[in-house]
Amino acid sequence: MESLLPLVLLLALTSIAGIIYHAKKGDIKKSKRLQIFESEIGARYGKRASILQFSTTFCSECRAAKAIVKDVVKELSDIAYIELDAESNLDLVRRVDIRSTPITIFLDKNGYEIARAKGTPKRDQLIKAIQAL
Repeated sequence: MESLLPLVLLLALTSIAGIIYHAKKGDIKKSKRLQIFESEIGARYGKRASILQFSTTFCSECRAAKAIVKDVVKELSDIAYIELDAESNLDLVRRVDIRSTPITIFLDKNGYEIARAKGTPKRDQLIKAIQAL
């Protein structure tokens, strides 16, 4: 019988990698100063900031992200929430380097990207990010 040590090590390493990936998913991170224009998103910027969410039709995590973001910004009239279907906006998806959904992008009042979250943003980080805008 061959040693099971390599298999056990591989299983342990992939488990650790999965735990780290899952823990970091949804973290809001500062990002490059890419400008996204109102004409590209088909909506007006918010007076203070905008939150742009890219999602797809069959993405269950996208629905959770939408619910959290909408709940947090529902009373903030100076922040625009804009949801875009990634499949219908492929040129913009390529330009802003969207590789999975949901992606939530935070824009300043002039449409410059400040930060982004891959996956469902965590509520406490979302509130802090909005307060910092």
